[in-house]
Amino acid sequence: MQKTDDGQHAHKKPPVLEVRDLVKNFGGLRALNRCSLKVAEGTITGLIGPNGAGKTTLFNAITGFFQPDSGRVLTDGQDITSLPPHGVFNRGICRTFQIPREHGTMTVLENLMLVVPDQAGERFWNCWFRPELVHRQEREIRDRAMEVLDFVNLTHLADELAGRLSGGQKKLLELARTLMAEPRLVLLDEPAAGVNRTLMKRLSENIEYLRRERGITFLLIEHDMDLVMRLCDPVIVMSEGRRLMEGHPEEVRNDPHVLEAYLGGQYGAA
Repeated sequence: MQKTDDGQHAHKKPPVLEVRDLVKNFGGLRALNRCSLKVAEGTITGLIGPNGAGKTTLFNAITGFFQPDSGRVLTDGQDITSLPPHGVFNRGICRTFQIPREHGTMTVLENLMLVVPDQAGERFWNCWFRPELVHRQEREIRDRAMEVLDFVNLTHLADELAGRLSGGQKKLLELARTLMAEPRLVLLDEPAAGVNRTLMKRLSENIEYLRRERGITFLLIEHDMDLVMRLCDPVIVMSEGRRLMEGHPEEVRNDPHVLEAYLGGQYGAA
């Protein structure tokens, strides 16, 4: 509870994402072991840990790709545990994948235009009886998509087939596709993997701008510790399917258990 200026009690705003005691088993393997964490609105929260710690499984459970065996996922205090992926998407939660999932035989521009839900042209009768509506909406979506491509510096590739992009360009395209959905929370799965330093700098600058200027919250899985320490606050460490610790980058950087188990001591204090 928080007190207002007149002394009255006001309810504290719930986190944009809360995970409570999630459990997910695959046969005899427990990938999530009563995992709990919170993501505050307007943060770039890092999620680190060794391979097999359960990070991507957690993303899949949050976004409806996996149904947990027990536990809850909440956004703004509302339970979304049982929602399918499109239901989570409609709540303003978008994600990218470690391996980009672009529509390779469609152009970069078409990949973005496809994201917008409930387009009039999706109903065939509108094409016959309301063609003006369909054309007007397509122009608006196209203009918006071009603005997003300009933001991620992919305008020059608008008419290129998405399957022909480099790995780094595909990561930028993934970010652009999430922006077309106007998300409140974006889950990024290893955005730096396979990306050269120039494109990674551009991607990280875009993420910081979107947090600062548009209020988008980010939760990102990443193995590039330099990027995590520079971009994320707080940082959550996972181990064996649950949260090991959470803190500011320097706290994580200097925690002896994290240094020994996950960072190999190379990021310790000088």
